[in-house]
Amino acid sequence: MLDSTDTSAAASTSTSMATAPAARVLSWAALVAVPLVFLGVFFLWPITALVGRGLVTDGALDLSGFLDVLGTPRTWRLVGITLAQGVVGSVASLALGIPGAYILYRCNFRGRTFARALITVPFVLPTVVVGVAFRALLATSGPLGFLGWDGTFTAVVLALVFFNYSVVVRTVGGLWQQLDPRAEQAARALGASAPRAFLTVTLPALLPAILSAAAVVFLFCATAFGVVMVLGGQGYGTIETEIWMQTVQFLDLRTAAVLSVLQLIVVSLALAGSNWARAKRETALNLQGAEVGARPLRVRSDWAPLLVTGLVAVFLIGWPLVNLGLKSLRVGETWSLANYVALGSTGGRNALSVTVWEATWISLKTAFVAALIALVIGGLVAFVVSRRPRNRGAKRAISAFDALFMLPLGVSAVTVGFGFLITLDRPLGLEFDLRSSGLLVPIAQAVVAIPLVVRTILPVLRAIDPRQREVAATLGAPPWRVTATVDWPITARALGLSTGMAFAVSMGEFGAT
Repeated sequence: MLDSTDTSAAASTSTSMATAPAARVLSWAALVAVPLVFLGVFFLWPITALVGRGLVTDGALDLSGFLDVLGTPRTWRLVGITLAQGVVGSVASLALGIPGAYILYRCNFRGRTFARALITVPFVLPTVVVGVAFRALLATSGPLGFLGWDGTFTAVVLALVFFNYSVVVRTVGGLWQQLDPRAEQAARALGASAPRAFLTVTLPALLPAILSAAAVVFLFCATAFGVVMVLGGQGYGTIETEIWMQTVQFLDLRTAAVLSVLQLIVVSLALAGSNWARAKRETALNLQGAEVGARPLRVRSDWAPLLVTGLVAVFLIGWPLVNLGLKSLRVGETWSLANYVALGSTGGRNALSVTVWEATWISLKTAFVAALIALVIGGLVAFVVSRRPRNRGAKRAISAFDALFMLPLGVSAVTVGFGFLITLDRPLGLEFDLRSSGLLVPIAQAVVAIPLVVRTILPVLRAIDPRQREVAATLGAPPWRVTATVDWPITARALGLSTGMAFAVSMGEFGAT
């Protein structure tokens, strides 16, 4: 028979075992609830309110706008251009970005830090500035005016690749630099050539990161606004530019609402395909917390990716930036710093409300807050989505959760901005007009940056062998310690990378701001 001490011990053990699962469920519920509340208040609600205004007439749902808008050839022409722009821009970015990821993240050489910073510059620039840079290059009076590309689809795609190149390089390179090189070395030792070892060993390991980058780049290309407006105009308008035109110029919320729904459907289909393809190829990898796989750059064996990366750095990235810089030093027919001196003023007749330097300081503060919000929310989403439950229903729920947080990249930023203006006067009944708060802009920018944070961190988290977590838990480590000792050392670089990308998104975001 058990004495009273044994009975108390058994009861205590039983209670702790019952409490542990309950605490774990509450913890996971909180991890899921915080991002969902943020997305619901600052994305789903504003979008639903704006679309609802366009689809509700005299208090009743009116879907006749779908027949009117979808029945015009112009709409399907816009859809075709949008899809073509997204697909061609994504393929070109991947084709040029994967060699760049190899050179900048798998190889060591002097000046690598500078080269990494250089490729990030285009992503920091506002899309309108990117359009202006390529317009200056391709215009009739520009260095490449003889090509006749100004105002063409080619010009738009080149500018989009210029803007999105760093997304591919950093997303793929972030995983590549942590791959254990011994698997590829073993393939080479068994007689495989360098290309075959890459295709059979390294490429399959990189596919989740490549597909993540492809999804993000496709959404950036398909929803590009500033680049298309400057370089494409009405001849190569997309769903995004049409939504802006119908909303701002014609105040036709009915047409804008239908186009927003259509854009959301296109994006959802693209995301579903990307998630399906990525899930089929995700596998646990032996990741290292440091760049153990980096090796000295060898010009003789690495000449092909080095040549591609060099051409991209000089002609696609360097030339437009240098040409834009030279243009800024021209005043009429002379060289002068007058344009830079003018940055400290509000312009002729006080055209600006603040100086450019003051606006720059505001932009930096705003970007810091936006990056912090995006990192917290996006980090929580990536952590939840990276889990591998055995239950089929839980797997589907995680997949839906992942897709839900990619939607902000596929919805017009103009729609998000207008949605903020009509819903956030008294959010959730609070006596506080968020529209007059300095938080509104960084929140809007964070909504756009969160998907990029998720897509940068997730491939690394998903590649961690779950047995490492199981071993740590078996040895008695609580969940927070498992995360701190297993996940953190490997994902620290990806977290830093995603923070920089979120900061860059904030600095360059135009539509919602």
